Amino acid sequence: MSSRTASIERKTKETQVQIELNLDGTGSHQIRTPIGFLTHMLEQLSRHSLIDLRIEAEGDTHIDGHHTTEDIAIALGKAVADALGDKQGIARYGSATLPMDEARVTCALDLSGRVFFVWEVPLPKAKVGDFDTELAEVFFEGFARGAQCNLHVELHAGENLHHIIEVSFKALARSLRGATELDPRAAHILPSTKGTLTE
Repeated sequence: MSSRTASIERKTKETQVQIELNLDGTGSHQIRTPIGFLTHMLEQLSRHSLIDLRIEAEGDTHIDGHHTTEDIAIALGKAVADALGDKQGIARYGSATLPMDEARVTCALDLSGRVFFVWEVPLPKAKVGDFDTELAEVFFEGFARGAQCNLHVELHAGENLHHIIEVSFKALARSLRGATELDPRAAHILPSTKGTLTE
């Protein structure tokens, strides 16, 4: 089996992001961003997807966290897409409904090569640590664009904003783990009847 790894560097006038990942890892991670809560969420994403992840990110957080959050998400999604290569043998679909205390979220993912994003997680404008709550949607949308995937996230229950956002990241992690796993019964088969998983 060829290595399913990727290395991405994204530089703009607003941010600088470097990402290395291994889809077939154990969830080890080394993550440094200027937004503490986002760093914590990315650690959860690595641990629960079993994707080895190294992220070094800097950004114009003296303005706000939007550019940094979005560019990390886009680069991470692109790294996943690059590591998947031609996508032969992958499960393609992944979904997870996870609880965290009073909060419960479903994430459904299709590594289709087509971007479609649905966010049904109503959050009031607030801060969790140094993280603006509206940046959760920014992250998930950016990831969907970078990974070229269908991504749906739905909140079923929850009041604590930390719990809602964290379980959303964990549900994405478990969905990603399922979708990227190799199916031994379809080792050299592309999971599409049209013969391609691109737009």
